[in-house]
Amino acid sequence: MRHWLPNIRWSWSLPSVFILYFVVAFAPFPFGSTNDLSIAFWCLCLGIAMIFAPTRDLRKPHLWMIAGIGLIVAGYAFVLHEQLSDHPWIAPFQPIWKQASDLLGVPIAPSASIVKNEAFFALGAPLANILAILLGITVGSDRERARRILWVIAISGALYALYGVLSFLIEPTMILWRDKQFYLGSVTGTFINRNTAAAYFGSCAVIWTLLILEDIRRRLPERHIEWRRLSLDLRAIPLKEISPQLAALLICLMAMFMTTSRAGVGLSLLAMIIATTVFLRRDLPPRTGILIALGSGVAVALGLLQLLGGQVSSRFDSQGLVDEGRVEAWKSTLRIIADNPWFGTGMGTFQWAFPPYRSPNISISGVWDRAHSTPLELASDVGIPLALLVAVGWAAMLGILANGVFGRRRDLVIPLAAAATATLSLLHSCLDFTLQIPGYSIPFFALFGVGLAQSFRTSEVHQRRQSDITNTSEISTGTELRGLSMGVRNS
Repeated sequence: MRHWLPNIRWSWSLPSVFILYFVVAFAPFPFGSTNDLSIAFWCLCLGIAMIFAPTRDLRKPHLWMIAGIGLIVAGYAFVLHEQLSDHPWIAPFQPIWKQASDLLGVPIAPSASIVKNEAFFALGAPLANILAILLGITVGSDRERARRILWVIAISGALYALYGVLSFLIEPTMILWRDKQFYLGSVTGTFINRNTAAAYFGSCAVIWTLLILEDIRRRLPERHIEWRRLSLDLRAIPLKEISPQLAALLICLMAMFMTTSRAGVGLSLLAMIIATTVFLRRDLPPRTGILIALGSGVAVALGLLQLLGGQVSSRFDSQGLVDEGRVEAWKSTLRIIADNPWFGTGMGTFQWAFPPYRSPNISISGVWDRAHSTPLELASDVGIPLALLVAVGWAAMLGILANGVFGRRRDLVIPLAAAATATLSLLHSCLDFTLQIPGYSIPFFALFGVGLAQSFRTSEVHQRRQSDITNTSEISTGTELRGLSMGVRNS
């Protein structure tokens, strides 16, 4: 853990840096930050941090990424104007307002949203995510700060996992200081939903796996791993130096399995297998090395599933990967999108838009306040055009992270951790609503920004700084020589 605590010197960007550390560490704490007050507080913190955001290390690729994010922000601003305005430019009014006016016999001002002004209150979570990724790019453009953010997320995640396990063993009916109403047989940590908790602990486990692999790889004497001597080389590594990281990984894995989330556990294990294989790809034997690594990873994952995830396995056996009710909810959401393709029903209005489209094949018990598929819910809330723009942004981000993973040698762990957790969270959000929980999304959007900032080679920056140092040294040396020469002549 020595890599994230180097000497820190004062600069005007330090408030931004430490605010970002604070936010990514504590965003999961207040019940996943799902209430409006928590979201407003994190937006305030991130907004203040943006004022002091460091820009010295930003380069042209970073500016292009920020411009792309600005385009998405402009898309959100346009849709929000249409949904909030009494006189939208092109969006049609929702017919529900005319129907209500006719039934009540009184005039009612129409709106492009089915719930007036709800888009304003639903803006908080997307705004926090946008601020987090922007700060991740600006703060993470410096490699030392980028590594510290990675460590902050990993350590805080291990602490939340430890709390989740201990609280489940000591008092399983409580979450922090509140009574636990749902998922009494599962670990949820400080989150309300076990699926989000599984994705969070699994993402932290991915980060710890990569940090451990990087530390071990750095300690091996050979430039390329000698697999025949690997066991001997590993024995030479003092266990006490890597035992804290191994303990943190084990705690995250225990908490993840104890959530009993099928998709969360399965996708997390898949992300760990692929991330490990990609990290070791240069050391694997040619041709068959990757297949052997993937096969070994699957065998280890199945072993862990049988050893630690008995309840998860039983849920896979009895219910499969996806519940039938969830599939019917997706079909109902598609009908909402078909009836409101351009501007949706209004940001944050899914729970009011869903009942008229609710499938009769879904149980009548419970209220569907989320679509359990973030892409589908986004399209139903804001329309297909903006949802496609966001999808293009995600595709571009994953492409840039892939470029960093396969193009960098030093600090490979940073873009790889971002790519692995981004893929994990995106896939899981297609089956649930992980990215709609600020306690998860804020820390990892910051990590995505850090990964984007570190996806480009820094040789040019280091060469320029080295050139500046060399020029300064030459000037100083020349000055000293001239002074010495004058002293000789005067003597």
